[in-house]
Amino acid sequence: MDASLDKQWMRRALRLAERAAAEGEVPVGALVLHGDTVIAEAWNQTIQRHDPSAHAEILALREAGEKLGNYRLPECSLYVSLEPCPMCAGAIGHARLKRVVWAASDPRTGALGGRTQLFDSGAILHRKITFQPGVLAEEAAALLQDFFRQRR
Repeated sequence: MDASLDKQWMRRALRLAERAAAEGEVPVGALVLHGDTVIAEAWNQTIQRHDPSAHAEILALREAGEKLGNYRLPECSLYVSLEPCPMCAGAIGHARLKRVVWAASDPRTGALGGRTQLFDSGAILHRKITFQPGVLAEEAAALLQDFFRQRR
């Protein structure tokens, strides 16, 4: 995919992350594209929903699955403002996404290279997914740093 399009979609994911921050949630936003059409978007809502699985990625994948009538999303791409955690990486594998693009890497819990790489470990056996890390990483990292700085 074109790098300028990746930045365009990531800017949208960052706006969703800002919404999460405004609601007191860790600022992570995600969207799912089917071709060049956004079919789902979400932001972290674990506190609001009292649900530890209500990460932006999970909520966006759920919405995309409902829209397409299938939990398998092999023609879809996920854009997320923070590298997915192990739970979200597992969902990504089960959804059989075509591509995952993220902004900031997560050295504490990132499961696509930041802390560990679940797809290289054999833990997730489904089809090959293309990964593109670091798109607008500085902007995403600044948003996260500002959020946590305000809470200290």
